[in-house]
Amino acid sequence: MSYVIPVPTVPSVPVAGGTSRFPVRRIYCVGRNYAEHAIEMGHSGREPPFFFMKPADAVLPVEPGATGNMAYPSLTSSLHHEVELVVAIGKGGRDIEAGRALEHVWGYAVGLDMTRRDLQAEAKKQGRPWCIAKGFDESAPIGAITPAAQVPGIATAAIELQVNGGARQSSRIDKMIWNVGEIIAHLSAAWELAPGDLIFTGTPEGVAAAAAGDVLEARVEGLAGLRVELVRR
Repeated sequence: MSYVIPVPTVPSVPVAGGTSRFPVRRIYCVGRNYAEHAIEMGHSGREPPFFFMKPADAVLPVEPGATGNMAYPSLTSSLHHEVELVVAIGKGGRDIEAGRALEHVWGYAVGLDMTRRDLQAEAKKQGRPWCIAKGFDESAPIGAITPAAQVPGIATAAIELQVNGGARQSSRIDKMIWNVGEIIAHLSAAWELAPGDLIFTGTPEGVAAAAAGDVLEARVEGLAGLRVELVRR
């Protein structure tokens, strides 16, 4: 088959402990999945999960032990960090049962859902989509993916983010309103999942603005860490 333009590069993420890579098909994100974060954003309660998406090439993959450079994005003066557990799908499906959903998980990583908060707030005020606030270039930094079998305790792991060495976000995965199995069940009722999909599972409380020059260090217990510096380009 011939194409009229060069075929775009397939986005991919490193796999911990080797040279293989995980190809990215789609990026799904869960909104307000920690109760304390929902409260700080002006909401409360166990509401049904909702989802938004980022382009696959919004990933900013960072090798273990390295520091990734993320360009401070245009059009914003309020770039917020959101540390999240990321689920990598290895087996697709539709209408997946929550009790069997973990059979579809290839592995896990720590990621950052970077958000142009001022643009999001304005879009919400006007009742418009907020893709511009969530789906910009390099808006999804992510560390190396660890195979699921190597992190059997992920459901209760600690999750945290430091900015310039100071604590910003700290919680545990079992404080998610909807757990990984439930997220996959809800998501697969709306879209057919496929190998290569990534799911950002929501952020705990403590989201705040980050500035150019800041160094963000994200961690989920048992997974490869993620270190990103915000730079001006």
